[in-house]
Amino acid sequence: MEIKENTSLKDYNTFGIDVKAHSFVEINGLAQLQRVLELQAYPNKFILSGGSNILLTQDVDALVMHINLKGISVVEETENEVQVKVMAGENWHELVLWSLDKGYGGLENLSLIPGNVGTAPIQNIGAYGVELKDVFVSCAAMELATMELIAFDHEACKFGYRDSYFKNEGKGKFIITSVTLRLTKKDHQLNTGYGAIEGELKQKGVVYPSIRDISDAVISIRQSKLPDPKKLGNSGSFFKNPVISKNTFEKFQKKHPEAPFYKVDKNQYKIPAGWLIEQCGFKGARFGDAGVHEKQALVLVNHGNASGQEILELAKKIQSEVSNKFKINISPEVNIIK
Repeated sequence: MEIKENTSLKDYNTFGIDVKAHSFVEINGLAQLQRVLELQAYPNKFILSGGSNILLTQDVDALVMHINLKGISVVEETENEVQVKVMAGENWHELVLWSLDKGYGGLENLSLIPGNVGTAPIQNIGAYGVELKDVFVSCAAMELATMELIAFDHEACKFGYRDSYFKNEGKGKFIITSVTLRLTKKDHQLNTGYGAIEGELKQKGVVYPSIRDISDAVISIRQSKLPDPKKLGNSGSFFKNPVISKNTFEKFQKKHPEAPFYKVDKNQYKIPAGWLIEQCGFKGARFGDAGVHEKQALVLVNHGNASGQEILELAKKIQSEVSNKFKINISPEVNIIK
């Protein structure tokens, strides 16, 4: 086990923000994780996974623990379904590709989401009509206070829209070490309800799509709209789509009848944050090296040497403009480390 001092985290966050960790260690096993947590010489510890959903605004004055636990295994199987245990350090999209190679359905709509498996339950990741909670069985998490491995079932995770127990009451108290998912082996429930997927399949001439067809469609859509973090620093969608009450929605729609929306239930409506941001003139805007992507206003980008603080200031400016123009508040989906 090697602990490095004064280590750059530029290669460990998809924004490519060049901040330093006071100390840094790679975690490759559960026993090693326990040993590191026991180190009294490093009272402050910071958990880092795939680095895809964080904005680092300053150096991290702590021992940064990079969770790199690997492994995928089938833990239960029937004629129709399979339960798969995936270690936290596995790359999410590589897991999706693995499931497609095996013919397992359920993850295809979640293709090309950046990050690692361990952070997926924290965020309840989702895209194109599917969320992690739809395939989630349980996860194992090590409690920092006791170093015990605790199992969390679906109910205990308290999943919400880009939300979970681990972002609220459990924040900073656990390290997720593995996630167990339930996938289908046949009679897959295909979700093509989002117009973009239907349009992409139609364009490709696909009438009876397979799970791989849907994955390919999602990948094509995402690649056409979202920048590759390896080429342009970003963390995907920076803001959540705001969910507003029926009363607020009716007032909003009177003023902006052209605005797209999704009905969540009889009392709530979701407005695309990207549309709100674009209407405020931010799409493609650049402030130094901090900017908004030219194809998707929901994505903030680092054009090279932006600091985390500069990107945070841009995010605040966007929030203020959207609130002033539409009387709707948008909040970050990304975890901001101050």
